Amino acid sequence: MHAPPAVSIVIPAYNEESTIRACVIAALEQTVLAAEIIVVDNRSTDGTAVAVAGLQRAYPDAPIIYFRQDAVQGLIPTRDFGLDRAQGDVLGRIDADSVIERDWVENVQRVFSDPGVDAATGPVRYYDMPLRRLGLKADDTARRGMMRLAGQYPFLFGSNMALRASAWEAIRAEVCADGDDLMHEDIDLSLHLREHGMTIRYDSRMVAGMSARRLDDSPRDYFHYVTRFERTYKAHRVHNVLVRMPMAVFFAIYPPLNAYRRGRALQAARR
Repeated sequence: MHAPPAVSIVIPAYNEESTIRACVIAALEQTVLAAEIIVVDNRSTDGTAVAVAGLQRAYPDAPIIYFRQDAVQGLIPTRDFGLDRAQGDVLGRIDADSVIERDWVENVQRVFSDPGVDAATGPVRYYDMPLRRLGLKADDTARRGMMRLAGQYPFLFGSNMALRASAWEAIRAEVCADGDDLMHEDIDLSLHLREHGMTIRYDSRMVAGMSARRLDDSPRDYFHYVTRFERTYKAHRVHNVLVRMPMAVFFAIYPPLNAYRRGRALQAARR
């Protein structure tokens, strides 16, 4: 019987002092411990570095690794910096506001025990929204639907994804730098995997919590964020009409959920 693959977790961070502690602690409190938990700090000017240093002191035996990536501002170079330095067989990639479920690493190992899987992703639970259990079911249903509609263009969700180190090695020199910050970096990565004929698996048991703070964006900023789908596919000369479906889903949920969150914020301010 083969040993389960060693899993590294890479967390790009920029000014995340309010979220990074919960993110790293969730990565520590796993049923199966990750081989390493790598925080890559991209020019943070807040207390991100202090928070990680505090965690390293509090958990001296934990595999928490801190890097600074100061050469270039941006998620993609920061992500790449971490993935290039990770030593695991499978490289998990989450956001600094992600709070993975306690069995996340265990489920990643289970998924990648299938040698035919090159990358994997799963649903998210919005921990700062009501009805979180129901919300997870709804998110899982929506994401499974989007993956089916994506057909030959399955994609990863950057807040909750993993790929084999060998898959990253195959595409690392090809992923788009996106210096103008116009694309979805996780979609871009997915398309490069597809160009190499690699398999992306969606797994409902690979769950990460994340903030719904994107819904607090102004309509203009949210529009720019959602239309990254279209710009990413165009950059790869993919014109399948089905790739627009995720955009439709994200546009549909914004008005009611943005109004709800604004209402909650207003109530809190009045207390």
